[in-house]
Amino acid sequence: PRSVSAAFQEYLQHLGLQDFPCGLGRWDKSRLSGRRGPRAGPAGLEEAVPPGEETPEALLDLLRDRHSPWALPPDCGPQDQLLREVAVLAPELLRDSGVFRAVKSLRILDKGVKEVDEGLLRFQQLEELVLSANHISRVTSAHLPRTLKVLELCYNAVGDLQDLCARPPPEVQHLGLGYNRLSGPSQEKHFSVDFWPNLVSLDLRFNNLTNLPELASQLSTLPNLHILLLQGNPLALIPTYRGFLVDCLPRLSILDDIYIWPEERQQFHGLARQPELIRSEARVVVSIGEVKGLPNPEAFQQLEVGSEAPVITYGYCVTYEF
Repeated sequence: PRSVSAAFQEYLQHLGLQDFPCGLGRWDKSRLSGRRGPRAGPAGLEEAVPPGEETPEALLDLLRDRHSPWALPPDCGPQDQLLREVAVLAPELLRDSGVFRAVKSLRILDKGVKEVDEGLLRFQQLEELVLSANHISRVTSAHLPRTLKVLELCYNAVGDLQDLCARPPPEVQHLGLGYNRLSGPSQEKHFSVDFWPNLVSLDLRFNNLTNLPELASQLSTLPNLHILLLQGNPLALIPTYRGFLVDCLPRLSILDDIYIWPEERQQFHGLARQPELIRSEARVVVSIGEVKGLPNPEAFQQLEVGSEAPVITYGYCVTYEF
């Protein structure tokens, strides 16, 4: 299976850290002798740059000018620009395993990744890992750097959290698991302080979570949880869903992208102590605005009373699948 490490190597090739104007080459041979571009001579004047070489400042301008053919595409992030500038100013820092120590944010989106391999442990300073829109179904916590603070796995195929929660990174503050395949009563138990003691933000949108009381019980153990996203799960259709969570989680500030004001918290005060109001059923109201391509029923109402003309009736069935 395609791994995160393989995708990262392609990413490095895309950045071209060893190609002009980065890295060491005939355009910057003076670094091999320890010099860093022009320097002042005895008379206070800058020494001329040797023919065929460029100053670090000139090389940086080629990277930063958006009209330059060596500029990064607009969709690249600050991390990409930082690595390329380091490859100009101090390329020796990115030799061998140096690049793994320099990366603090790794974003690999929609690259067909299926495996979160142990190669990630080479990133000794990694704080943000975003692997959204891939094909990941299983994440082993032993392969994740302990320095992680942000773990984003949205739009994947994660259906079970047992391996991820075996020994998760203790400093994670944001966990993104929206648009996955989490379902069944066995998953709610993984969202407690035992696994995520520093969690501030949790995204569980559009999974198949159904047990609202159990999930709320686990989430209430998280001392720092302030942002929670649950829309798109069947449990969000329960009539008392929002009020129950607002009352169960007094430290929560935002639920489903809507700020919780003091007035709302007061309105639902005490609801958490009435579990009998949590019913495993929901009501869905569907309004059909306009239907096209069907015969107009008014045309059949113009027949005279007692007419022997044949009467044609039509019946229609509308089916909803959940």
